[in-house]
Order: sequence, then structure tokens, then C-alpha cells
Amino acid sequence: MKALCWEGVNKLAVRDVPDPQLRNEQDIVVKVRKTVTCGSDLHLIGGYIPFMSRGDVLGHEFVGEVVEVGAQVRKHRVGDRVVVSSFISCGKCWYCSQELYSLCDNGNTNPAITEALWGFSPGGCFGYSHAMGGFAGSHAEYIRVPFGDVGAFTIPDEVDDLRALFASDSASTGWMGADLGGVRPGDVVAIWGAGAVGQMAARASVLLGAERVLIIDRYDNRLDQAAKFAGAEPLNYLRDDTGSALLEATGGRGPDVCIEAVGMEAHTPGPQHAYDQVKQQLRLQTDRPAAVRDAIYQARKGGSVFVLGVYAGFVDKFPLGAMMNKGLTVRGAQMHGQRYIPMLLDRMARGELVTEHLATHVMPLDQGPEGYRMFKDKEDGCVRAVFEP
Repeated sequence: MKALCWEGVNKLAVRDVPDPQLRNEQDIVVKVRKTVTCGSDLHLIGGYIPFMSRGDVLGHEFVGEVVEVGAQVRKHRVGDRVVVSSFISCGKCWYCSQELYSLCDNGNTNPAITEALWGFSPGGCFGYSHAMGGFAGSHAEYIRVPFGDVGAFTIPDEVDDLRALFASDSASTGWMGADLGGVRPGDVVAIWGAGAVGQMAARASVLLGAERVLIIDRYDNRLDQAAKFAGAEPLNYLRDDTGSALLEATGGRGPDVCIEAVGMEAHTPGPQHAYDQVKQQLRLQTDRPAAVRDAIYQARKGGSVFVLGVYAGFVDKFPLGAMMNKGLTVRGAQMHGQRYIPMLLDRMARGELVTEHLATHVMPLDQGPEGYRMFKDKEDGCVRAVFEP
């Protein structure tokens, strides 16, 4: 079958790879109908997460059709149209019982790397390096889905593929940020990053009752989408004084909840960006934390900061003093998709949550390298590139 593979730093190619096979009785095999780029994939492509091997299949956000089921699969049959959580979870361990699915003890079949890095290993993730299990990704014609009854969800007839696609990761991640960040009715929420995840966090905050949601980015097309489809108030940090705007919106206190949806390659104006970029390129730090720093500084005293962007290791000049002395609650997580996807599909069916506008460029899988180039360079207003194998 054809698949989009990592061939080295900033090198991608569509090549023939072996078809997936059932390995366990709980597996299903899915024929991929649509799969989409993600900002976290750019960290892999750029070599910032150094646990890739040549030929690894990328991609973790997808919808498809079940074509084969293992002997113990009970919830799915051949022909089912499904959306699959990007994180792989067993559904039975202690963490899964607490609905902390991305922390599953059994989802990552190669835990030694992340145990050495972080003390414990999270679950596995499709197409996201050997540190996260080395699973083949979704930018392919077919994919094996372990624990199919846990991670795959039948799509309602009212929801088309393009809308359901983003329940796989972006919408689940964004909703988690608002939920676990503690958004309550009447809150003022600030979100850094107006990509797909940031927009979904904004929409989730609105649906959870936030009084105002302000979203910060430098790309006007993404900010326009956030205003139109999520109900957020846009701030372009290249033009607007975002700190003053956040204070004005909150009577001088600062936002109740700050959500960081940028990640380890954050951009910021001024010399701080050059400082962080040089240190990252020299591997003196693994991540550029400009958005996290800003969120911590801008949050009100006693407020909440939730980190949705992907980070790999160590950062410089983390404002620990501000976090402690302001009494902030700072949390982060990879997405607990199995916790949110059924609810998101219901909201999608009712029209409360729309996502298809995020798919600004839809193209065949053969154009995958070009799609990622457009996505990375934000060419032609690309928010997300969707591939159809």
C-alpha cells in the first residue's frame, strides 16, 4: 500500500509499505478515508523529536472504514465508518479507569525511552516516533488499530467524514484544554494559538459558558476563522497590545483560564524569539516556550494555565516564581480522546460544533509532501491539509 513516510529531517516521500495485519484479537484494520496534518507532526519532520527512523509512516488524526476485525472485537463490524482516537489505550488499566487515556500503562509498546525522559511512560500514539510506541501512522491506505473497541467510534450518519475527522484529535484536544483547564460559566478565557486545536479550545470554552474568549495569533485568516466559527475575539500579537487587551477584558485582573495551544516551536516578536531559537537549534534546550511564559504572566492570580501544545523535554527561563507566587494551577496533557469523542460526535450531529472549515486544502495522499510544505509555510492560507488515500 502507499504511505507518507519520514525519510530524514525535513524529507518526506510517498512510498510502498507492507499492508497492516491483525496482530492481536482486539485489533481492527481500517481503510483510511481521510487523514490530516497536525502541528505536532512538524516537530517530527523538523527533527525536534529525535526518535524517528527512515520509513516511519506519519499521521495520527483520521477517519476510515473497518475492513477487518479481531476475534475479540465486539463493538465494530466490517463496513463501519469510524473515527479513531490518536492515542492508543487499553481501556482496562488504572489510568484508563480514571479516564486518563493518554496515560495508559499498556498503550505504548516501547516505554523505555519516555521512562528515561519523563520518569514514566504515557500511552502510545499513531505515527508519533518510537518514543510513543513506533506505531505506523494514518497517512496511508490502511492502518492497524490496537484495542479497536476502545479507540474507534462509529460516526453518526448525520456527521460527514470531514467534520468527524477532527474529533480524532484536534477537537478532543481543544475540549480537554477547556474542560481540565477549569472553564466555568462567566469566565474570561485567553487562548494562545488559533490553529485547529486553539480554535477548538475556543469553541469548547464558549459552549462551557465562558463570558468572553480571546484568542491570540499572528495569522489573520486563522483569527477570522476563530471569530466566525468559535465565537472568539481575535488578537493579532504583531499589531495588538495583547497584555493590555487581556487586562481591559477582565477589569485589570487577567484571564481566569489561559490555554496554550502552540507548542515547542512557538514564535514571539523581539529578541526573545532569537534567543530561544538559537538555544533550540544548538540543542541547549529542546523547546521554545514563549507562549507558555506569556500565559503564566498574563493569567490572573489564582487562575489556571493549561498546556495543550506538545513539548518534548527541557525549556529555559520557565517563570516558576510567577507560577508559585501568583498561586496558579498549571496543568498539561496529551489528549484523552476516548473521554471526549462520543460527546463531540453528538455535538457535531446537532450542529453545535463544526470543524470542516479547518480543512482548507484537501488533496490526494500522493501530494502529501507538498501538503506538509504548504501547511508548514502557511501558504495560501493553509490551516490544515487533508489527505485522501
